[in-house]
Amino acid sequence: MQNSDAMALAATLLAVAGDLTQRIHEGVVARGFADLRPAHGFAFARLAPDGATVTDLAAHLGVSKQAASQLVDEIVRKGYAERRPHPEDARARLVVLTDSGWACTRAAEEAAAEAVGAWTGLLGEGEVRALRERLGRIAPSGPLRPSW
Repeated sequence: MQNSDAMALAATLLAVAGDLTQRIHEGVVARGFADLRPAHGFAFARLAPDGATVTDLAAHLGVSKQAASQLVDEIVRKGYAERRPHPEDARARLVVLTDSGWACTRAAEEAAAEAVGAWTGLLGEGEVRALRERLGRIAPSGPLRPSW
């Protein structure tokens, strides 16, 4: 592959990722969660399973512990998460989603389904399934984080 072809592919993938992030965010806002930014969604993705410490969240987002702590302060203040005692470490606090945080997470899932559904309209279900499989083979494992 020529360098120019590689750059064109890279630019296309970045454009798709940016558009998808924006569409999910717009869908979340349209569903009543207008006080959040896309970065919050990346944090919710880490908090959703079983909660996380601020240190875990910082590593997931690729930010400093201070930046993660400020983000947690914000989503706690807005009612999307709460701090609880950590069940295994008395010195740590576990940040977990509240009912509002879970509702926002479901709104993001719905918005993602709509965005991908638009791809199905353009490409067809088989092509979208193949795209998911092919991208899955090259996508890095690990945290899903914003490109700051």
